[in-house]
Amino acid sequence: MGHAGMAATAVRYLRSVGAPTATGRVEALPRPKLRAVGEDERAPLDAGEFRRVLGNFATGVTVVTAPASEGEPGPAGFACQSFSSLSLDPPLVSFMVARTSTTWPRIARAGVFCVNVLGADQGALCRGFAVSGADKFAGVVYDPAPVTGSPRLAGVPAWIDCTIQAVHTGGDHLIVVGRVDALGATADGEPLLFHRGTFGTLAT
Repeated sequence: MGHAGMAATAVRYLRSVGAPTATGRVEALPRPKLRAVGEDERAPLDAGEFRRVLGNFATGVTVVTAPASEGEPGPAGFACQSFSSLSLDPPLVSFMVARTSTTWPRIARAGVFCVNVLGADQGALCRGFAVSGADKFAGVVYDPAPVTGSPRLAGVPAWIDCTIQAVHTGGDHLIVVGRVDALGATADGEPLLFHRGTFGTLAT
């Protein structure tokens, strides 16, 4: 199945669970049994070289969080570099998450999320949310974001409180679009950057 077919399948699935509605929860797409890209579709690129070259693009670092759904032990969250503003009118943002992520289904069930933009001194916090299978919120100070109740981490330079608007397939990742319900930023603080596999800060 090519990209167009995968996208069409995702749209049909999301509509069947009510994802297009502004307040409806979004169910996670089932994990694919087959790769999103067939062997006959794959370009002749080495995966290591792909990562090395794309690593030259410096990004900010965020932690995407969501409140616990019924029956879950606590909130969900993961470290995310692939975050971007998307639209001003209406206000939309997006992030990308691996289709194999164990955190994404929990965010999808919640139907909402908060993007926490990390500051230059929050590298350890990022590492804590980058691990799998641990209690990522142990010792982490947070309060509920004003609209969705998603964890808003203490000390972050900026936060964006969102409702899931749409989910699209993108190869081995999902592209999650969120409608911004509330947001805020502090007047000071440098951002945490990620470049060539390491954390960094702005040079002054």
